[in-house]
Amino acid sequence: FASSIGATLAFLLSRFLLRDFVERRFDWATQKINTGIERDGSYYLFTLRLVPLFPFFVINLVMGLTRLRAGTFYWISQLGMLPGTIVYVNAGTQLGRLESPADILSPALIGSFVLLGVFPLLAKKSLEVINRVRNH
Repeated sequence: FASSIGATLAFLLSRFLLRDFVERRFDWATQKINTGIERDGSYYLFTLRLVPLFPFFVINLVMGLTRLRAGTFYWISQLGMLPGTIVYVNAGTQLGRLESPADILSPALIGSFVLLGVFPLLAKKSLEVINRVRNH
C-alpha cells in the first residue's frame, strides 16, 4: 500500500503544481488526452502499471496532469502494481533461502526468475484479450 500512497502523493503534487500551467500551454493536446482519460483512463493506467514500459514516477507525474480522479488513480495503481510486487517478493524470498551455490538451480528459484521474465508478456497478452473483448 505504501507504493500506491507514494504514487498518489506524486500524482497530487504534479496536479497542484503543474497541471494548470500545462493545460494553458498545451490546451490543444490536453483536451484530447482528457477526453481519452475520461473514457478509458482506468484502463490506460492499469495497462501502464501492469506492463513495465515507463518508469512509475513518470506515470505518476503525467497522470497528475490529467483529469483522472485521485481516488481512481490510487485504487487502479494498487491493483496494477500488486501482481508485479508479488512476483518480485517471491523472487526475493527464494533468493533469501539460498544456503549453497547448488541452491541457485533449485526449481523454486528458477521458477521465480522465469515468472519475472514471463510476467510482463503474460500481462500484455491478457490486456490485449481484454481490449479485444471490450471493442466487440
